[in-house]
Amino acid sequence: MEKKILAAHGAGGKFSADLLHETILPELGNEILNELHDGAKIGNLAFTTDSYVVRPIFFRGGNIGKIAVCGTVNDLAMTGAVPKYLSAGVILEEGFPIDDLKKIVHSVKLAADEAGVKIVTGDTKVVGKGQADGIFINTAGIGEIIEGVNISPKSVKAGMKILISGFVGDHAAAILSARHGLELPENIKSDCAPLAGMIREILEVEPKISMLRDPTRGGVAAVLNEIAAAANVGILIDENKIPVRPEVRGVCDILGFDVLELANEGKCIAIVPPESAEKILETMRKNVYGENAEIIGEVTENSPGKVGLKTEIGTIRIVDMPLGNLVPRIC
Repeated sequence: MEKKILAAHGAGGKFSADLLHETILPELGNEILNELHDGAKIGNLAFTTDSYVVRPIFFRGGNIGKIAVCGTVNDLAMTGAVPKYLSAGVILEEGFPIDDLKKIVHSVKLAADEAGVKIVTGDTKVVGKGQADGIFINTAGIGEIIEGVNISPKSVKAGMKILISGFVGDHAAAILSARHGLELPENIKSDCAPLAGMIREILEVEPKISMLRDPTRGGVAAVLNEIAAAANVGILIDENKIPVRPEVRGVCDILGFDVLELANEGKCIAIVPPESAEKILETMRKNVYGENAEIIGEVTENSPGKVGLKTEIGTIRIVDMPLGNLVPRIC
């Protein structure tokens, strides 16, 4: 039977990883691409690109324009870079409302201004009605890597602490509530935000941070599994330490989702030297985008390549790589 692309191939879990390793890397792999980080490091520059097909286009806490800027800015920041310049490529469907486009462009400006980046080049294409679901956006970004910083899974070692910068799953909950007509409190909205300022602050405290990742598609589960595999270490996280809003847990209970697999668009996972963990946590909490940061676990020598979760009742369960069919078109 002929293999075909599924929606799950774009959701950031096992299907996405299989597509990458079986189809793309065998043809295009090289020493830079094979790092498989959020952006490529080329000399003292970081370079990244991403495409945005989120549905719905407007959601509580943001829209496709805001998420396009924040997602690319955050990918650059996760490499240890200061974001500088972005491109924007827009594919519009014939009949898309000009007023909606103006709102999206205004959101792009606001997000870029907050992040301190400039949109310096771009492109616009229009396709026939029914061929693009309104609007798709591609952004690419360039940043300057902070001197003395070397973010890499190769430097992740047993004993290091794992931090997350705040509540998990807010973005996915906001998207899901819009799709399924769920009524949620006003405080449950997308966490979409540019994190470069906060990342720069924690790197000033500790330049030897080993790993930074933003848990977008596939959520915390996917990111930690990728790190554990790349570094050949075990990871153990504590369920009681993971910050989750009760309302988001409620969405997961209603729809049967694992909160660790929910996408985020304004959160950072940091793996840091144990002696610096408390100071980094304190620095995160001083930033508006890290007020609810927590130390959620540590790197271990046990079970290399595996992620474990210490549950509320004290047992340990394996956190698998998500299959990838949880929430398509989340960003």
